[in-house]
Amino acid sequence: MSETKITVRSNGSLLVSGPVTLVDAAGQPFGLSGRTAFSLCRCGHSESKPFCDGSHNRVGFKSEVTACVLPPPKPKP
Repeated sequence: MSETKITVRSNGSLLVSGPVTLVDAAGQPFGLSGRTAFSLCRCGHSESKPFCDGSHNRVGFKSEVTACVLPPPKPKP
């Protein structure tokens, strides 16, 4: 089985590739019509949220992201 990969694009979307199920807040799956790759909006301006429609170009969205290491999670009480 291939892996799922999410790529944070500079000044753009999140590219999701590989096997994945995308669901809404109620747990209902989005119909991806067989796609194995799609982009999710990061700028908040897409007319087809959660999917990217390229609006980040129109609004001048800027976000340069480089990989980092998160601190360990805090223990739960």
